Amino acid sequence: MGHRLSKIYTRTGDAGSTGLADGSRVEKDSPRIEAMGEVDELNSHIALILVQPLPDAVREVLIDVQHALFDIGGEMAIPGAMTLNENYVTRLEQSLDGFNESLPMLKEFILPGGGAAAVAAHIARALCRRAERRVLSLSRLETVNEHSRRYLNRLSDLLFVLARVLAVGEAGEVYWDPGRNKA
Repeated sequence: MGHRLSKIYTRTGDAGSTGLADGSRVEKDSPRIEAMGEVDELNSHIALILVQPLPDAVREVLIDVQHALFDIGGEMAIPGAMTLNENYVTRLEQSLDGFNESLPMLKEFILPGGGAAAVAAHIARALCRRAERRVLSLSRLETVNEHSRRYLNRLSDLLFVLARVLAVGEAGEVYWDPGRNKA
C-alpha cells in the first residue's frame, strides 16, 4: 500500500485541477474525474444499502461489489491500469443468476419501491447506469478496461434483481399501472 495522507487538504486543487495516482494532474471536471466520481457515488450508495437489514447472501455480494468498485476507481486514478479481469464479471453473473432463480418471472414493469432496502437498491441501479455512461464516455477518449465497463453493465442488472429480492422480503414489489392518471 502506498503512503498514507497525514493531512487531508493540500490546496493543490484550489485552481480546479486534481492529482491522479500516477502523479499527473487533470481538470476536476475532466471525463476521467467524472467517471471516478460516479463510481465513488455508486460505492457510497451501496454502503447505504448495507446499513439496512439484509439477507446474508445479499450482504456478502454487496461487500464484494464495494471492493470491486474501489478497484475500478483505482483503475480510473491510474490511466492505463487494468485491475479487473473476466473473473470479476463471471462472479457477478453467477450471483445474478443465483438471486434471479428464486424470483417469480417478471411479467410487467415494476416501480422503485417495496421497502427501504429495495428502494436503496433501485437508486444504486440508476447510479450504476450513470457511472457506466461516464466510463463509456471516457473510453471514447482514453483506454479503459473493457472488464470494468462490462462489470458496471452487469452490476446494474444485479442491483435490479437485488431490489426485487429485497422488495419480496419487505413490502412486496410495486407494479407499474400504465395510464393510471388518465382522466
